[in-house]
Amino acid sequence: MTPADLALAAKDGTVLTPAAEAPALSIRGMTVSYAEKPAIFSVDADFAAGAMTAIVGPNGAGKSTLLKAALGVIPRLSGEVSVFGTPLETARARVAYVPQRASVDWDFPTRVIDVVLMGLYRELGLLGRVRAAHRAKAEACLARVGMSDFAARQIGQLSGGQQQRVFLARALAQEADLYLLDEPFAGVDAATEAAIIEVLKTLKDQGKSVVAVHHDLATVTRYFDRVLLLNVRKIAAGPVAQAFTPQTLAATYGGRLASAQIDQLRLGDGAGLPTGAGPEAGAGPKA
Repeated sequence: MTPADLALAAKDGTVLTPAAEAPALSIRGMTVSYAEKPAIFSVDADFAAGAMTAIVGPNGAGKSTLLKAALGVIPRLSGEVSVFGTPLETARARVAYVPQRASVDWDFPTRVIDVVLMGLYRELGLLGRVRAAHRAKAEACLARVGMSDFAARQIGQLSGGQQQRVFLARALAQEADLYLLDEPFAGVDAATEAAIIEVLKTLKDQGKSVVAVHHDLATVTRYFDRVLLLNVRKIAAGPVAQAFTPQTLAATYGGRLASAQIDQLRLGDGAGLPTGAGPEAGAGPKA
Protein backbone atom coordinates (compact mmCIF):
# COMPACT_ATOMS: atom_id res chain seq x y z
CA MET A 1 0.00 0.00 0.00
CA THR A 2 1.42 3.37 -1.02
CA PRO A 3 1.25 6.62 0.98
CA ALA A 4 -1.31 7.83 -1.57
CA ASP A 5 -3.53 4.89 -0.68
CA LEU A 6 -3.36 5.97 2.95
CA ALA A 7 -4.06 9.66 2.28
CA LEU A 8 -6.54 11.28 4.62
CA ALA A 9 -8.75 14.31 4.01
CA ALA A 10 -8.76 17.05 6.60
CA LYS A 11 -11.98 18.94 7.40
CA ASP A 12 -11.07 21.73 4.98
CA GLY A 13 -10.42 19.25 2.18
CA THR A 14 -6.62 19.36 2.46
CA VAL A 15 -5.05 16.00 1.70
CA LEU A 16 -2.88 14.72 4.54
CA THR A 17 -0.36 11.98 3.88
CA PRO A 18 1.35 9.97 6.61
CA ALA A 19 4.81 11.04 7.75
CA ALA A 20 7.75 8.86 6.81
CA GLU A 21 8.34 6.01 9.23
CA ALA A 22 10.52 7.11 12.14
CA PRO A 23 13.84 5.32 12.69
CA ALA A 24 13.75 2.44 15.14
CA LEU A 25 16.54 4.20 17.04
CA SER A 26 17.73 7.76 16.55
CA ILE A 27 20.79 9.24 18.27
CA ARG A 28 21.71 12.91 18.10
CA GLY A 29 24.90 14.57 19.35
CA MET A 30 26.00 11.60 21.48
CA THR A 31 29.25 12.17 23.40
CA VAL A 32 30.60 9.86 26.10
CA SER A 33 33.90 10.34 27.89
CA TYR A 34 36.01 8.09 30.09
CA ALA A 35 38.52 9.97 32.26
CA GLU A 36 38.38 13.04 29.99
CA LYS A 37 39.04 10.94 26.90
CA PRO A 38 36.06 10.77 24.51
CA ALA A 39 34.89 7.23 23.81
CA ILE A 40 32.43 8.55 21.23
CA PHE A 41 32.19 12.15 20.10
CA SER A 42 29.17 13.99 18.70
CA VAL A 43 27.66 10.96 16.99
CA ASP A 44 24.45 11.28 14.99
CA ALA A 45 22.98 7.98 13.84
CA ASP A 46 19.64 6.68 12.64
CA PHE A 47 18.87 2.96 12.64
CA ALA A 48 16.12 2.09 10.17
CA ALA A 49 12.95 0.34 11.29
CA GLY A 50 12.45 -3.17 9.97
CA ALA A 51 16.13 -3.62 9.11
CA MET A 52 19.19 -5.42 10.46
CA THR A 53 22.02 -2.97 11.10
CA ALA A 54 25.61 -3.75 12.09
CA ILE A 55 27.81 -1.38 14.09
CA VAL A 56 31.43 -2.06 13.12
CA GLY A 57 34.78 -0.50 13.95
CA PRO A 58 38.14 -1.31 15.54
CA ASN A 59 38.63 -2.17 19.20
CA GLY A 60 38.13 0.93 21.33
CA ALA A 61 36.01 2.64 18.66
CA GLY A 62 33.06 3.08 21.02
CA LYS A 63 30.67 0.52 19.52
CA SER A 64 29.46 -0.98 22.79
CA THR A 65 29.60 2.42 24.44
CA LEU A 66 27.17 3.79 21.86
CA LEU A 67 24.56 1.14 22.67
CA LYS A 68 25.01 1.39 26.44
CA ALA A 69 24.81 5.18 26.42
CA ALA A 70 21.75 5.12 24.18
CA LEU A 71 20.03 2.86 26.72
CA GLY A 72 21.19 4.92 29.70
CA VAL A 73 23.28 2.04 31.07
CA ILE A 74 26.25 4.43 31.22
CA PRO A 75 26.09 8.24 31.50
CA ARG A 76 26.60 10.47 28.50
CA LEU A 77 27.95 13.99 28.37
CA SER A 78 25.46 14.94 25.68
CA GLY A 79 22.99 13.40 23.31
CA GLU A 80 19.33 12.77 22.67
CA VAL A 81 17.82 9.35 22.01
CA SER A 82 14.46 8.44 20.54
CA VAL A 83 12.84 5.11 19.75
CA PHE A 84 10.36 5.02 16.87
CA GLY A 85 10.06 8.79 17.10
CA THR A 86 9.39 9.00 20.86
CA PRO A 87 11.78 9.62 23.79
CA LEU A 88 13.46 6.47 25.07
CA GLU A 89 11.92 6.97 28.51
CA THR A 90 8.43 6.44 27.11
CA ALA A 91 9.39 3.57 24.79
CA ARG A 92 11.54 1.26 26.93
CA ALA A 93 8.97 -1.52 26.70
CA ARG A 94 9.64 -1.66 22.96
CA VAL A 95 13.39 -2.31 23.40
CA ALA A 96 15.20 -5.55 24.29
CA TYR A 97 18.93 -5.61 25.01
CA VAL A 98 21.40 -8.51 24.87
CA PRO A 99 24.65 -7.48 26.62
CA GLN A 100 28.12 -8.77 25.92
CA ARG A 101 28.51 -12.22 27.39
CA ALA A 102 31.75 -11.16 29.08
CA SER A 103 29.89 -8.53 31.10
CA VAL A 104 27.57 -11.04 32.83
CA ASP A 105 28.22 -12.74 36.19
CA TRP A 106 27.74 -16.36 35.17
CA ASP A 107 28.36 -17.58 38.73
CA PHE A 108 24.99 -16.21 39.82
CA PRO A 109 23.00 -19.30 40.91
CA THR A 110 19.98 -19.32 38.61
CA ARG A 111 18.42 -21.75 36.18
CA VAL A 112 18.07 -21.22 32.46
CA ILE A 113 14.28 -21.01 32.61
CA ASP A 114 14.51 -18.34 35.32
CA VAL A 115 16.83 -16.23 33.17
CA VAL A 116 14.30 -16.30 30.34
CA LEU A 117 11.45 -15.47 32.75
CA MET A 118 13.37 -12.28 33.63
CA GLY A 119 12.35 -11.07 30.17
CA LEU A 120 8.73 -11.11 31.37
CA TYR A 121 9.30 -8.80 34.32
CA ARG A 122 6.73 -6.29 33.05
CA GLU A 123 4.09 -9.00 32.95
CA LEU A 124 5.12 -10.56 36.26
CA GLY A 125 4.94 -7.30 38.19
CA LEU A 126 6.47 -6.58 41.59
CA LEU A 127 5.36 -9.85 43.16
CA GLY A 128 6.93 -11.87 40.36
CA ARG A 129 4.24 -14.54 40.46
CA VAL A 130 4.99 -16.98 37.65
CA ARG A 131 1.89 -18.54 36.12
CA ALA A 132 1.57 -21.39 33.66
CA ALA A 133 1.19 -18.97 30.76
CA HIS A 134 4.44 -17.22 31.69
CA ARG A 135 6.32 -20.51 31.89
CA ALA A 136 4.87 -21.64 28.55
CA LYS A 137 6.02 -18.41 26.91
CA ALA A 138 9.53 -18.80 28.34
CA GLU A 139 9.70 -22.40 27.16
CA ALA A 140 8.59 -21.36 23.68
CA CYS A 141 11.41 -18.80 23.55
CA LEU A 142 13.94 -21.45 24.59
CA ALA A 143 12.62 -23.68 21.83
CA ARG A 144 13.19 -20.91 19.28
CA VAL A 145 16.91 -20.84 20.14
CA GLY A 146 17.29 -24.61 20.46
CA MET A 147 17.69 -24.68 24.25
CA SER A 148 14.57 -26.52 25.43
CA ASP A 149 16.55 -29.40 26.90
CA PHE A 150 18.53 -27.05 29.15
CA ALA A 151 15.66 -25.30 30.96
CA ALA A 152 16.53 -26.72 34.39
CA ARG A 153 20.30 -26.35 34.00
CA GLN A 154 22.25 -23.77 36.01
CA ILE A 155 23.23 -20.93 33.68
CA GLY A 156 26.88 -21.12 34.75
CA GLN A 157 27.10 -24.75 33.62
CA LEU A 158 26.48 -23.89 29.98
CA SER A 159 29.01 -23.23 27.26
CA GLY A 160 29.51 -19.70 25.99
CA GLY A 161 27.40 -20.30 22.91
CA GLN A 162 24.60 -21.82 24.98
CA GLN A 163 24.64 -18.87 27.36
CA GLN A 164 24.33 -16.49 24.44
CA ARG A 165 21.31 -18.40 23.15
CA VAL A 166 19.65 -18.17 26.57
CA PHE A 167 20.12 -14.41 26.68
CA LEU A 168 18.63 -14.15 23.22
CA ALA A 169 15.66 -16.20 24.46
CA ARG A 170 15.25 -13.74 27.33
CA ALA A 171 15.15 -10.88 24.82
CA LEU A 172 12.58 -12.75 22.71
CA ALA A 173 10.37 -13.14 25.79
CA GLN A 174 10.08 -9.34 25.95
CA GLU A 175 8.31 -9.32 22.56
CA ALA A 176 10.07 -6.05 21.75
CA ASP A 177 10.06 -4.10 18.50
CA LEU A 178 13.76 -3.16 18.65
CA TYR A 179 16.51 -5.62 19.57
CA LEU A 180 19.95 -4.26 20.53
CA LEU A 181 22.72 -6.86 20.72
CA ASP A 182 26.29 -6.28 21.84
CA GLU A 183 28.66 -8.69 20.07
CA PRO A 184 26.12 -11.54 19.85
CA PHE A 185 28.50 -13.78 17.88
CA ALA A 186 31.64 -13.25 19.98
CA GLY A 187 33.12 -16.50 21.26
CA VAL A 188 30.36 -18.76 19.93
CA ASP A 189 30.66 -21.79 17.67
CA ALA A 190 29.46 -21.92 14.08
CA ALA A 191 26.24 -23.77 14.98
CA THR A 192 25.30 -21.15 17.55
CA GLU A 193 26.10 -18.31 15.17
CA ALA A 194 23.89 -19.89 12.51
CA ALA A 195 21.07 -20.37 15.03
CA ILE A 196 21.28 -16.78 16.26
CA ILE A 197 21.33 -15.23 12.80
CA GLU A 198 18.34 -17.36 11.78
CA VAL A 199 16.35 -16.04 14.76
CA LEU A 200 17.39 -12.45 14.02
CA LYS A 201 16.39 -12.72 10.37
CA THR A 202 13.03 -14.16 11.42
CA LEU A 203 12.54 -11.14 13.67
CA LYS A 204 13.27 -8.86 10.74
CA ASP A 205 10.80 -10.76 8.57
CA GLN A 206 8.22 -10.08 11.29
CA GLY A 207 8.86 -6.34 10.97
CA LYS A 208 11.15 -6.07 13.99
CA SER A 209 14.34 -3.98 14.01
CA VAL A 210 17.77 -5.37 14.91
CA VAL A 211 20.96 -3.45 15.74
CA ALA A 212 24.08 -5.46 16.57
CA VAL A 213 27.65 -4.58 17.45
CA HIS A 214 29.54 -6.87 15.10
CA HIS A 215 33.21 -7.76 14.82
CA ASP A 216 33.41 -10.11 11.82
CA LEU A 217 33.71 -7.96 8.72
CA ALA A 218 33.56 -11.00 6.45
CA THR A 219 29.89 -11.64 7.30
CA VAL A 220 28.56 -8.07 7.23
CA THR A 221 27.32 -8.29 3.63
CA ARG A 222 25.68 -11.66 4.27
CA TYR A 223 24.00 -10.90 7.59
CA PHE A 224 23.01 -7.23 7.51
CA ASP A 225 21.04 -4.74 5.42
CA ARG A 226 22.66 -1.61 6.79
CA VAL A 227 25.87 -0.66 8.56
CA LEU A 228 27.29 2.07 10.79
CA LEU A 229 31.08 2.41 10.67
CA LEU A 230 32.35 4.00 13.86
CA ASN A 231 35.70 5.07 15.21
CA VAL A 232 34.91 7.48 18.05
CA ARG A 233 33.11 9.53 15.39
CA LYS A 234 30.71 8.28 12.76
CA ILE A 235 32.65 7.48 9.61
CA ALA A 236 29.85 6.28 7.35
CA ALA A 237 26.34 4.88 7.55
CA GLY A 238 23.68 3.53 5.23
CA PRO A 239 22.79 0.44 3.20
CA VAL A 240 25.64 -2.06 3.13
CA ALA A 241 26.01 -1.71 -0.65
CA GLN A 242 26.68 2.02 -0.27
CA ALA A 243 28.45 2.43 3.06
CA PHE A 244 30.53 -0.75 3.42
CA THR A 245 33.27 -0.04 0.90
CA PRO A 246 37.07 -0.30 0.78
CA GLN A 247 37.25 3.48 1.18
CA THR A 248 35.08 3.64 4.30
CA LEU A 249 36.77 0.58 5.81
CA ALA A 250 40.18 2.17 5.31
CA ALA A 251 38.91 5.39 6.89
CA THR A 252 37.47 3.48 9.85
CA TYR A 253 40.32 1.09 10.55
CA GLY A 254 43.29 3.05 9.22
CA GLY A 255 46.47 1.00 9.25
CA ARG A 256 44.81 -1.69 11.35
CA LEU A 257 43.09 -3.13 8.29
CA ALA A 258 45.64 -4.06 5.64
CA SER A 259 44.85 -3.71 1.96
CA ALA A 260 45.19 -7.51 1.66
CA GLN A 261 42.37 -7.92 4.17
CA ILE A 262 40.18 -5.51 2.24
CA ASP A 263 40.89 -7.48 -0.93
CA GLN A 264 39.81 -10.65 0.90
CA LEU A 265 36.59 -8.97 1.95
CA ARG A 266 35.99 -7.84 -1.62
CA LEU A 267 36.20 -11.46 -2.76
CA GLY A 268 34.56 -12.57 0.48
CA ASP A 269 32.02 -15.36 0.70
CA GLY A 270 30.29 -14.77 -2.59
CA ALA A 271 28.40 -11.66 -1.52
CA GLY A 272 31.35 -9.46 -2.34
CA LEU A 273 32.39 -6.07 -1.04
CA PRO A 274 31.10 -3.06 -2.98
CA THR A 275 33.83 -1.12 -4.75
CA GLY A 276 32.18 2.07 -5.87
CA ALA A 277 29.62 3.97 -3.82
CA GLY A 278 30.84 6.03 -0.91
CA PRO A 279 29.29 6.76 2.47
CA GLU A 280 25.84 8.20 2.91
CA ALA A 281 25.61 11.96 2.71
CA GLY A 282 26.29 13.57 6.03
CA ALA A 283 28.73 10.94 7.20
CA GLY A 284 31.41 12.00 9.59
CA PRO A 285 35.10 12.62 9.03
CA LYS A 286 37.26 10.00 7.38
CA ALA A 287 40.11 9.93 9.81
